[in-house]
Amino acid sequence: MGVTVAEVLALPVVRAGEPEVHVAAGLDRQVRWVHVGDAAAVADLLTGGELILTTGPALASDPGGYCTALADAGAVGLVVELGPRLPDLPAAAVAAAERAGMALVALRREIRFIALTEHVHRAIVAAQFDEVEFARHAHQVFTELSMRRADADAIVTAAADLLGTPVALEDTGRRVLSLAAHGRATADLLEGWPTRSRADGVAVSVGADGKVFARLVAPLAEPTPRVAMVLERTAQALALREMVERDRTALEQQAQHGLLDDLRTGRISDEAGASARARNLGLEMARYYVPICVLIDMDTGHDELSTRRRQVQVHDALRHALGLARLTAISSVTGSAVDVVVACPAPDPDAAVDRAGLLMIAEVGRVRGVRAVTIGAGPAVGRIVDAVAGIADAHHVAAVVAAMPRAEARVHRSADTRLRGLLALLADDPRVRAFAAVELRRITDGPEPEANLELLRAFLETAGNKTELARRLHVSRPTLYARLATLQERLAVDLDDGTSRTSLHAALLVRDAIGPLPPR
Repeated sequence: MGVTVAEVLALPVVRAGEPEVHVAAGLDRQVRWVHVGDAAAVADLLTGGELILTTGPALASDPGGYCTALADAGAVGLVVELGPRLPDLPAAAVAAAERAGMALVALRREIRFIALTEHVHRAIVAAQFDEVEFARHAHQVFTELSMRRADADAIVTAAADLLGTPVALEDTGRRVLSLAAHGRATADLLEGWPTRSRADGVAVSVGADGKVFARLVAPLAEPTPRVAMVLERTAQALALREMVERDRTALEQQAQHGLLDDLRTGRISDEAGASARARNLGLEMARYYVPICVLIDMDTGHDELSTRRRQVQVHDALRHALGLARLTAISSVTGSAVDVVVACPAPDPDAAVDRAGLLMIAEVGRVRGVRAVTIGAGPAVGRIVDAVAGIADAHHVAAVVAAMPRAEARVHRSADTRLRGLLALLADDPRVRAFAAVELRRITDGPEPEANLELLRAFLETAGNKTELARRLHVSRPTLYARLATLQERLAVDLDDGTSRTSLHAALLVRDAIGPLPPR
């Protein structure tokens, strides 16, 4: 930090001159240099930030004009050594200094100006050297963080450690993404944050490619050059990390997505070409390849930065899970689905995929905002091109299982979806929709449709076991018999007939797949 006028006046060499402060304005201003000058035209030599030492001959002739000229030239203060020629400061000089907001000090006793200038200049140079050394250290810290691809929390913490004050990273909606409290209570710092971050401390924007995506705030800091430098350097490190992560992830995903798309569309149809490209993208050659679809129900966030961060975190979690399972894969992210082809060298590929699936569910489930993870898998095949062709089946399985109530958290296959899976495949057929509408119309068009649909569903899921059904619905047997009789009368079918039960159950599964049926 620099030397202020007040700090110069506190030096022993100045105190020996019995200083009297006549104008205290500007005592906190930084002194860039100390200049000794008795000439009236000394103001013409100044560039700003100087503290002027004089014995006062120019003050005797034009005190007001002299002080005004110094202030206009940027001088931060005037120290006058009184003596026989100038026993006291002229009132005009005091008035001019007060108007200009420039410190004015009188010395009652003689001092060695050379000793004062030497001391102050040494302090100024030392302060400048400290700033240069601090800037070098800050540059080294952030360079090392960038080299080891540190996350945002580590970068923000480094800034707080350098400044010795809390630092926060907030998004464009003023939600705090990362906070280094630096010994302060987090709750106190975040109290009223949306308002506080606008008014308190020092802040800089964080952006890349001309687009601002976040903001750094030091809520308790004073606006000094050092604080500004550290926050700017922190913002650069965060922007660099964002660009590197985005580009790295984008390049990998783009290459793998391109390969899968080429295989799906038939632009690559031979196994040799597919194997060569897949090997270059990290897929090991194996005896079996299994197509997988991972459906992720996730809160994407309130802004582009949060959404991108979570998508990157999901992708990293999937890669981490596959690494834990000691499997390699290529993948393609499309919206909330991730299509994956896994290489399985194990004798039992299904068992290997099951283990990897549980790890994927666990790792992706830890990502903030992820509500559910559903995995569908196709059959293990011996060729990459066949595995890519099986991704559609895996996607269908995952979509059907995601719509199933109380589905088990594991890898599912077509055998797990059974009739539900078949009807989900046929649900877009208008004839299937018409069948479901006719079967359930007497309920959906009648009173209390949802209650009657749930009663029918529970009856079918318990296979007509009235004891189990009464226990499940928490009603007495007579009440249940009355409700079933009303339901059967409304449906106009025999609920004990196997064919009727099958038709009604199929209609319910179609309704689950397509949503509520349209009104008549």
